[in-house]
Amino acid sequence: MRRPAILLSLFVPLLAAGCTQSATPAAAPSPAAAVTLKGAGRFTDANTAAIAYDRALAPAGSQASLTAESIGGRTTSSLVVEGLLPKRAYGAHLHTNPCGAKPDDAGPHFQHHGKSASAANEVWLDLTTDAEGTGRATARNDWALEPGHLPRALVIHAQTTTSTGPSAGTAGPRVACLTLN
Repeated sequence: MRRPAILLSLFVPLLAAGCTQSATPAAAPSPAAAVTLKGAGRFTDANTAAIAYDRALAPAGSQASLTAESIGGRTTSSLVVEGLLPKRAYGAHLHTNPCGAKPDDAGPHFQHHGKSASAANEVWLDLTTDAEGTGRATARNDWALEPGHLPRALVIHAQTTTSTGPSAGTAGPRVACLTLN
């Protein structure tokens, strides 16, 4: 008959511990989770993950890689291109849809909120390539990418971005596209 006494001696302290209130304060809400988007590839004529629309401006062998990271309410986007035309300026923006067979498949520019075309509300990554066709651009925005509202592609345009006037945000025809994950 000792078993019930032993079980009771183990159960009572556990029951008493469960009834006490904890002095530990509630945990503070965690900051928004970090969001990272990436895309990389050699521009082909058929692979819509990395596709060239204009081979005169995105020659065979050209490629790009992009990383966009949101941490602490800010977003940093970094683009590297290789094999484009040497010593030439290009525009580049994040777009709303994945790349497709047609240039317009990537949709309009991704905008954080609202409908204003500006470097503050969109991600503009204009660059000029060096003598080998390599170029780099970084954009920093004072807002975070939000799950459920993310850009899906990087589009390289034939011209740099117009920053003022009625054509603000335009950068000419779409040269190549890189789908982001």
